[in-house]
Amino acid sequence: MRVLFVCLGNICRSPTAEGVMRSLVEEAGLQGTIEIDSAGTGAWHVGSPPDQRAVAAARARGITLDGSARQVTVDDVEDFDLVIAMDRDNLRELRRLAPGDEERAKIRLLREFDPASAGTEEPEVPDPYYGAPGGFDEVLDLVDAACNGLLAQIAGGEEG
Repeated sequence: MRVLFVCLGNICRSPTAEGVMRSLVEEAGLQGTIEIDSAGTGAWHVGSPPDQRAVAAARARGITLDGSARQVTVDDVEDFDLVIAMDRDNLRELRRLAPGDEERAKIRLLREFDPASAGTEEPEVPDPYYGAPGGFDEVLDLVDAACNGLLAQIAGGEEG
């Protein structure tokens, strides 16, 4: 199973989701079963490390964020089993990038996998980049809940 997390610049939310999911996968002993990566729909931060505020918030919870930002490609949408967007804008951009219905069917919002967000009006992970410092902790809470739900579905043999 190959999972790609996608946000706008690939320096805050998607690297956070990648780090959280990687940690959960390791705890579950599924490293050889689930491949995880992240990317951004925009190219502004390509080559940059994750935002230091996101790194610090994750580190406080024992989660490592590493890698460098990259832009999502059509090949990514074709090659990954699930392409997980952080918000509706990224979801629209990914669906636009998808070459066909099969690829579009693999594109989902992350919070769809969080049972607590079912039926809510705000199934998005908000972008903390320009917000208050506490926004990075809020993102971690939302991402952790959704990644736990995602892992449960993957481990249970379902993708949603």
